[in-house]
Order: sequence, then C-alpha cells, then structure tokens
Amino acid sequence: MFQSFDVTADPGQGISRVGRLREALLKANLDGYLIPRADEHQGEYVAPSSERLAWLTGFTGSAGAALVMKDRAILFVDGRYTLQAAEQTDPSTFTVESLIENPPKAWIGQNAPKGARIGFDPWLHTIAELRALRKAAAERGVEMVPVDDNLVDSIWDDRPAPPLGPARIQPKEYAGELASAKLERMAETVREGGADCTVLTDPSSLAWAFNIRGQDVPHTPLALGFALIPGEGRPILFIDKRKLDRETEAYLTQLADLKAPSTLDDVLAERAEGGNAIGLDPVLVAERLRQVAEQAGGSIVDLGDPARLPRAIKNATELEGARAAHRRDGVAMVRFLSWLDRQNPGTVDEISAVRKLEESRADTGQELQMPLRDISFDTISGAGPNGAIIHYRVTTKTNRTLGQNELYLVDSGAQYEDGTTDITRTVISGTPDDEMRERYTRVLKGLIALTTVRFPKGTRGMDLDPFARHALWQAGLDYAHGTGHGVGSYLAVHEGPQRVAKTGTQALEAGMILSNEPGYYKPGGYGIRLENLIVVEPATAIEGGEIDMHGFETLTLCPFDRRLIDTALLSTQERAWLNAYHAQVRDTLSPLLDGEALGWLEKVTAPLD
Repeated sequence: MFQSFDVTADPGQGISRVGRLREALLKANLDGYLIPRADEHQGEYVAPSSERLAWLTGFTGSAGAALVMKDRAILFVDGRYTLQAAEQTDPSTFTVESLIENPPKAWIGQNAPKGARIGFDPWLHTIAELRALRKAAAERGVEMVPVDDNLVDSIWDDRPAPPLGPARIQPKEYAGELASAKLERMAETVREGGADCTVLTDPSSLAWAFNIRGQDVPHTPLALGFALIPGEGRPILFIDKRKLDRETEAYLTQLADLKAPSTLDDVLAERAEGGNAIGLDPVLVAERLRQVAEQAGGSIVDLGDPARLPRAIKNATELEGARAAHRRDGVAMVRFLSWLDRQNPGTVDEISAVRKLEESRADTGQELQMPLRDISFDTISGAGPNGAIIHYRVTTKTNRTLGQNELYLVDSGAQYEDGTTDITRTVISGTPDDEMRERYTRVLKGLIALTTVRFPKGTRGMDLDPFARHALWQAGLDYAHGTGHGVGSYLAVHEGPQRVAKTGTQALEAGMILSNEPGYYKPGGYGIRLENLIVVEPATAIEGGEIDMHGFETLTLCPFDRRLIDTALLSTQERAWLNAYHAQVRDTLSPLLDGEALGWLEKVTAPLD
C-alpha cells in the first residue's frame, strides 16, 4: 500500500511539547514563535523531517500555522480543516482560528502584546509573507525576529532524518521537451526581468526544468533541492549526490554544475557581491535567501519563478499523456465502483474500500503496461458523517463501515509516468433521501456549469468560480474550499499558479489542467463532492460571435451515480451534456473492460429518462 492508516495525530502530546517550546522561548528572549506548515521549499508536500506543525500540535492537514505565545497558543487552519483541527488538537492547549479570516499577521496586529518579540525561522516563510507580517507587527509595536536555529527542531528529539530518495530522469517521450531547451527559455526570462540570476526553490520547478523526478516527499515525485539559473552561463543545481545514480548524475552534469544544498548560501552571496541584481519570487522563495543576498550587497528584483507558468501550460506530449492516464484511471475507477456497487451495505469499511481502489489502479496499470508509480495523495474515503470532513484522512481509529442508505465520498488520484489524476465521486449505499438527491444534483449542476462555460482570453479563475456555486447559492448553500486547482504532469496534484477560486488571479491559458470540484457538506450528516479534471482549450470562434472564446476539455472518464440525480432539477442542456458525457465514458472505456465491470458500465451510462 502507498497509504498508511496509522493514527499519527496525538492531541495529548500538545501540552508537553508546547511547554518545552515555551522554555526555549525564554532562553531565546522571545515572547512568541511562529510555526508554519512549510519547509525550505515553501511547498505543500513536505518530508516527515519537516512536519513540525504536526509534531507540535497533532494537526496533520496540508495547510496551517501555529503561534505559540507565553500565555496562549493558536492554531490557524482554513475551512477545509475546521472539523479536523478540532478532533486532532487539545482544546485546552490550542485555540483554533481561521487562516483566511484571521491569519497570523492579522492576529499579531490586533492581539500580540505591544513591544513583544516574535521569533520565526526565515527558511520557513516567504519574502512576501514576511513583508506582510512585519507591516502588521510594526503597527502593533511588535518585532519579528529571525531565528537561525529552529526552536521546534531544538526540542524534537526523535526528528526523522532528511530524505534521500533516488532521483531519476523523466524521458522526453513523456516530458515533451528537452531540459536544455527549458533552461534556455528560463535564462531569457531572467535577462528580461533585469536580473543577473534567480533561484528556484520549488521542487516542482526543479523537476520540470531538469526533467527529473524523485522520491523525497509522499505521493509526489519530487527530488528536493535548489537551482541557480543565471541570465548567462551554466546553471547550478544544488542536490545531494547520494540521490543520484551514475546515469542520472551524468545526465545532470551535462546541464548544470552540481553542488551540495548546504553551499547555496555561500554561492548566492558570491553572486550578489558588487550590487548584482538577484531575482527572487516573493511568493515562493524563503526570506532567508533575501537576507543572504542583501547582506552580501546584492539588490533584490521581484521576479516570478520562471518555470511556474511554463510548467502549468502543458505541451502536446504532456496533454496526450494526461489523456492516456485518465483512460487508464477510468478503467480502474469503473472496476472499483462496480465492485463497490455489488457489496451489501455494512460489509465494506473506509479502509477496505481504499485498499480495493489502490489494488484496482495497480492491476489496471500493470495490465495496460503503465505501472502505478504512487497515489497522488492520501485517498479521502468518507462514509456518512466522515464525508463532511472536507480533507478527511481515514485511520484505524476513525474507520467507519459504509452503512445502509448512506453517502460515501471517495476522492483519490494516481501517479503514472505519463500523467497525474485526481477524481472525486460520491455514491449511495442503498437508497438516498430527497435532500441527498437535491443537494447532489445542485453540486452536479455546478460541475456542468463550469465544464461548459466559454470565456475570453484573460479570464481569471476567480471570474469563473461563481459558475460552479450558482446552483448552490440559489438554495442558500455553499462550500468552504476553492472550486479548482492546477494539476501537474507526473508532478504535484496541486499545482499553481492557475486555480478556480475566489482568490484565483491567474489568467487561464490553453494547456492548463485544472480540477472542477464543487461540493456540499452537512456536518454530522454527509458530504458530497464531484470532481473531474479539465484542460483549457485554445480560444476558437463561436458561430455568429465576435470574440474567440476558450472552453474546457474534460479529461476524467467515470460515471456519476444516477440514483442521486434529481432529473427534474436539470435543464435540457444539462441533461444533454450528462448523456453525452456518459456516452463518451462508455464508448472510450468499454473496449478496455469485460465481465461484470462492463455490464455495470453499460447500465449506469444509459441515457437519462
């Protein structure tokens, strides 16, 4: 299994660990300490050795922060994790606040004692984050103090060693472009940005730029490291050579000079000497690198990561790989869902369902000659009320049986060498009630609305987000997460800068892959989420129109549960789209299926009455 079901959160440890951290605060002459859920690369995916927030608080979500003061401790989480945070932390130790409505900068600006000194690790916060924190703190008379030696690490006695997963080459037949060509394009971006060089700190950018993949973090094929990309000359790749076999090292040596990650500070300081302009992405790069460059006499240029947007715009090879991955994944999902539909209520639990789904993906990948490399994240397998926990992670402690007349939400994905998948389906075990059908159908209407929208060049994700929410809003309902995130090409299942959300400011461009996942969650009752991956199509003319418009191609191939659809709530156009989609799923997947799975697929994709 690629997924563990062990209970990793321990709320009971919070009080003692916070107590030890407060002792460290006194020794450092600090009044507080800020602990983000981040590592030196500022990514969502971190190695066990960087899970400081989880170790300190018990909270295991993928986003959050804690602020430990002398007399109180606050955990900040977003709407996806409100229920999870309450279950995983000790309420006598931590107060839970909204990461969106009252983030650390706002809390410090309003509540920190005047004159307080709050410490932070400059490797774990971005340049932009520190700008905002310092501004809010200064207005309160609070000083933000960089601490070179992380205080959590100083009390974490059994901290795991940093990862040394092997790195390997991602061949051109899947990448679609040579790394040398990518590096040349990035060097041109550096020159155009008025910088002498830039530093890549995002491991996804490293993987894309050098056409390599690794095994340093769970479920995402990343090799942790850094790269210095000059406007002129050879790049420098900072990576631990113990991760490289002879072939990979020889390949990388042709592209860049190889150095140990521990030398990055010295190399950057040398580059910055004499007032050279260092391009750093304020949203992605650690505050520590700004300090190093400026202290060496360099000037800082705000320069976006030159790999981020090109990485998001998939080339023809990557898009064809994504389509192939989704055909394969569709077969695995149909086999799994048809199996699940044959089981009697009360005979399957959340963990056994996850095991069966992973087995289906592994068997299908082997059969279709593209092995499953990993799952793309821990499967969200929520029966009944557990489905209402937006980012629920099943453990041996929380494992629940799929009961009679209950909804089951399964959000999962796979990592194949030719593409990354992410799909959510909600199904009924038994017979749904009228409320379930009504709310499922409203979520489905939102998915269809986003799928079928046409939009002009320059449209941002935030402009499209209301389409997915409209049917829910009309009934006084909503969901506390974004509608869509970017997805990588055998890379991160959550990829920027593209997203469909209230904060999605990036214009959508042809070739970008996004998720389309509206939902509805009834605490203590059930959760509904439906998710397909979609790709932005080139803008084309509309008959009789005056402006070329983009649209979306749907990549995901898997039926929706007809038993949960209230057809009276669907418009003629929505019904036509659903029938056409189900016909496409049936026609594409049927040749790859047989037996009970094929019979089930033919039944569930029949046209709606």
